[in-house]
Amino acid sequence: MTNTPLPLRHFLLALAVVAVWGTNFVVIRIGLDHLPPLLFATLRFCLVLVPMAFFVKRPAVSWKNLAAYGVLIGAGQFGLLFVAMKGHISPGLASLVVQTQVFFTIGMAMRISNERVQGFQVVALLLAASGIVLIAAHGGGSATPLGVLLVLLAAASWSGGNIVARQAGPVNMLGYVVWASLFSIPPLFLMSLWLEGWPAMVKGVTEAGVSTWLAVAWQAVGNTMFGYAAWGWLLARHPAATVTPMALLVPVFGMGTSALLLGEGLPAWKLIAAALVLTGLAVNMLWPKLRARMVAA
Repeated sequence: MTNTPLPLRHFLLALAVVAVWGTNFVVIRIGLDHLPPLLFATLRFCLVLVPMAFFVKRPAVSWKNLAAYGVLIGAGQFGLLFVAMKGHISPGLASLVVQTQVFFTIGMAMRISNERVQGFQVVALLLAASGIVLIAAHGGGSATPLGVLLVLLAAASWSGGNIVARQAGPVNMLGYVVWASLFSIPPLFLMSLWLEGWPAMVKGVTEAGVSTWLAVAWQAVGNTMFGYAAWGWLLARHPAATVTPMALLVPVFGMGTSALLLGEGLPAWKLIAAALVLTGLAVNMLWPKLRARMVAA
C-alpha cells in the first residue's frame, strides 16, 4: 500500500465513520435520560452480540484474548464512560477527553517493548495534558473532577484494549468486537445489578421510550457494525498513517453536535482546551510523517 491521499469516495466513507463516532456521544446522552449507565452499556453489547454472532465468524484468536478485550472495552471503557456522562461531564468534553487513549496506548506499548519516548511525543503529551488540566480547572457545569477522572480511566481501559487487540494480530475487527462482547456483558450486568439495583434496572427498561431504544440500537448498528466494519475496510486498503488522522475529527463532531443539539456552551476556555488536546493528538499522529517527508526532501 502506498502512502497516497484517500480517493474521494474513501475519504467520504472515513468522514461518515468519524461523524458517527463523534455524534454518538450525544446519542449516549439521550439514552442516559432513562437508562442507568451500566445497564445501558450492558444492553449495548447485548445488541452487538445478538444477532451478529450468528453471521460473523469468530476470529482465530484465543478465548483469553477475547475475554481481556471484552472486559477492558466493555466494563472499562464504556462502563466508565457512560457513568461519567450521567451528569459528570458533557458529551462534547467526553468526546475530547477520551481521545487521550492515544497517549495511554503509546505509554503501554513502550513499556512492553522498552522503547524510549521521543521528543515529539513529549511535546504532544504536554499539549494534550495542558488541555485536560484546563478542562478540570474550568469545567463548571460541563465537567466535574470526577467526570474528567472517570473518562481518563475509560481512556486508559480503551488503550489496554488496543494493546490486547494488537497482540491478537491481524483479525476481522468487526468479528473481534462482536465475539469479545460475550465477555463485556456479564461484568457490566453484575455491576449494574450491584451498583444500580434491580428496581432501577426494571424502571429504566419499562420507562424507556422510542428515542431511548433507538439510542441503544445506534450503539450496535451505527457505532459498531458500520463504524468498525467500514474503518477496518479502509485500513485494509490504505496505510494506517493515511486513515487514522481522520480520527482527529471525532471530538470536533462530538463538541459541535453537542452544542447544536443539546445547547452545550463553547466558551473560550473550552475551545482553547480543545485546541490544545487536538494539537497534541495531531503532533503525535502527523509529525513522524512530516519528518519523513522533510528528510526525503
